[in-house]
Amino acid sequence: MTSQVSSEAEQADGAVVGEQRKAAGDKDVRRLDRVIIRFAGDSGDGMQLTGDRFTSETASFGNDLSTLPNFPAEIRAPAGTLPGVSSFQLHFADHDILTPGDAPNVLVAMNPAALKANIGDVPRGAEVIVNTDEFSKRAMQKVGYATSPLEDGSLDGYSVHPVPLTTLTVEALKEFDLSRKDAGRSKNMFALGLLSWMYHRPTEGTEKFLRAKFAKRPEIAEANIAAFHAGWNFGETTEDFAVSYEVAPAAQAFATGTYRNISGNLALSYGLIAAGRQADLPLYLGSYPITPASDILHELSKHKNFGVRTFQAEDEIAGIGAALGAAFGGSLAVTTTSGPGVALKSETIGLAVSLELPLLIVDIQRGGPSTGLPTKTEQADLLQAMYGRNGEAPVPIVAPKTPADCFDAALEAARIAVTYRTPVFLLSDGYLANGSEPWRIPEIDELPDLRIQFASGANHTEADGTEVFWPYKRDPRTLARPWAIPGTPGLEHRIGGIEKQDGTGNISYDPANHDFMVRTRQAKVDGIVVPDVEVDDAGGDADTLVLGWGSTYGPITAAVRRLRAAGESVAQAHLRHLNPFPRNLGDVLARYDKVVIPEMNLGQLATLIRARYLVDAVSYNQVNGMPFKAEQLATALKEAIDG
Repeated sequence: MTSQVSSEAEQADGAVVGEQRKAAGDKDVRRLDRVIIRFAGDSGDGMQLTGDRFTSETASFGNDLSTLPNFPAEIRAPAGTLPGVSSFQLHFADHDILTPGDAPNVLVAMNPAALKANIGDVPRGAEVIVNTDEFSKRAMQKVGYATSPLEDGSLDGYSVHPVPLTTLTVEALKEFDLSRKDAGRSKNMFALGLLSWMYHRPTEGTEKFLRAKFAKRPEIAEANIAAFHAGWNFGETTEDFAVSYEVAPAAQAFATGTYRNISGNLALSYGLIAAGRQADLPLYLGSYPITPASDILHELSKHKNFGVRTFQAEDEIAGIGAALGAAFGGSLAVTTTSGPGVALKSETIGLAVSLELPLLIVDIQRGGPSTGLPTKTEQADLLQAMYGRNGEAPVPIVAPKTPADCFDAALEAARIAVTYRTPVFLLSDGYLANGSEPWRIPEIDELPDLRIQFASGANHTEADGTEVFWPYKRDPRTLARPWAIPGTPGLEHRIGGIEKQDGTGNISYDPANHDFMVRTRQAKVDGIVVPDVEVDDAGGDADTLVLGWGSTYGPITAAVRRLRAAGESVAQAHLRHLNPFPRNLGDVLARYDKVVIPEMNLGQLATLIRARYLVDAVSYNQVNGMPFKAEQLATALKEAIDG
C-alpha cells in the first residue's frame, strides 16, 4: 500500500517501494523501506507487552527501530474510557531512523476508546485493524460514538480490517480448560501473531519468552502460544489480508558489532554498573520509587554480583541521604528520581556541594509541575537542576540524547563526579527512559578508566614541620578535594553543611573565607573539561543553526534531514553538557545569523543561552507530554529560516 511507503526524508535517498512477489498460498508480498505500527487498547489489554515482543523480534531480525510507549498514569484506569487507553508505537526500517515516527501506517485498535483516541493521528489510506467484538453499543457510547464508526462511513478513507479478535481467540483456545474471560485475555497474542505474519517477523523468541514468563503455569504459556499461532494462521488464510510486507534488515545502518534492543532506563542502569566497575568502586543506589525512574531501581537490584547495593528508602530525602552517606564511605553513589523528587532532595544536593563528594542525581524528567503527568515526557527540570538550591550551589549537568546514549551519559556523569568530587545531574526523560532502539554492546577496553586514588596519608606540612591531613587541600588541576575513607588512621575530619575553612576543613564564619570557598566551588565546575560541541553543517554555508539538548536529538535530526532533502541549508548542534557548556559554544553560536532552540519546555535552554552568550535565540516549544514530530519541527524550522 502506498500509504506505508510515503516519503520520509529521514532517509535522503530513495526507498525500495515497488517490489512485489508471491508467497506460499499465492498471497502478494510487498517490500517496504519502513513501517510505523501502533498497538492501542485498554491499559489491561497487554499493549505494552505486545509492542515489546514485536520490538524484540524486529530487533533480532536486524531492522533499525525506535519505539514510543504511551500509557496512563493510573495503575488500572477505567476500562473502555479514553483516559484508560494505552498504546505502543514502533517505527522500524531497512535504514537509519531516529524517531518513533510521526503517524502510524497501521493502527491496531482493541476497542472503541482505542480507536477514538488514536484515529486522529492516522493518515488517510493507512490500515486500521479493529477488534469488532468490543464495539458494543454501551462501549461506543462510553467514548461518545453515537453510531458505530465501523458502519457510519467515518472510516471510509482508511483500509479497515474488522476482525473479531476476542471470538477468534476464544475459539482457538477451546481445547484449553479456560473460561471465556480468561481465554479472551490472550487476544493481544492473537493480534501479535497476525501482525507477525503481516510483516514476516520471527516467532521463536516470542514462544521462548512466553514459556519463560509462565514457567510456573505452563498451561497458560501454551494457551498464549496457541493464540499467537492462531493469529499467524488467520493472516495466512483469511481473504481480508491479501498482502503481507517485508522490511529488510538495516544492513548499512549499523557499525560492525553485537547489538541488542535496549530502553533508556536499562541502558542507564548498565552504564551505572559499568561506571562502578571501571572506577573499581561499589555502586550504591539510594532511591524512592517514582515514575518514570523506578525501572532503574528494579534493574540495579538484580545485580548484586557486580557489587551493586540498592536501598529502597521510605522517601526521597532518605534515599539521597543514604546515597550521600555511601559517597562519604567510598562508594560510587547514585540517587534516582523525577522532578518532584528533585525538589525534595534539593537540600541534600546542596549538602553534597558543600561536602564536595561525588554523587549522581539521576532525574528522569516528566510533565509537571507537582505530580503533573507522571507517565508523559517533558524537559522542564533544566533550570531546577541549574539553580534549584539555596545559595551558590553549582552542579554539573549531563543529558543523554537517545535511549542507547543513556549508557555513555551515565559513564560521563560518573567521570565528572569522581574526578572533580562533585554531585552531578544526569537529565534523562520519560521519552528516552521508556523508548528503545538498537545498542551496540561495547568492548570492555572501549570503556573509560574511572579509577581514582583515595587519600592515604598526610598531605600538608604545618609551619612547625608537623605532617597533617587537610580535607580541603585541593588538586591544583581539578580543584577537587581529597576523598578520604572514614576510619583511615590519621584522616579524621569534619563534615557537615556549615561553611568550611579552606584547606583545614574547620568550621569558619569568616566572610573572606566564605567568599573564597563560594568562588572556588564555582571555578571547579567551570573548569570541568568537556568535549567541544560538534556542528553538523553539511554545506558549510548555513545561516541558521538548530541547537538542541537531550531527547530532542532524534526529532531535530529527522527534521534537519527533511529540510536538507528539500534543498534548504541548515546546521545542527546538540548539547550533552549543559553545565559547564562546551568551551567552543560561544564561537559556534557567533557563526550563525539565526539560532533556533526546540525544547519540550517553555524555553529553559534558550534562557540560559541568551543570558550567557547574548544571542537572540529563537525558542520553539512544546509541553504536551509527547515528543516532537519531525514534520512539525521541519515546518517550524522552515518558517524560522525564511523569517
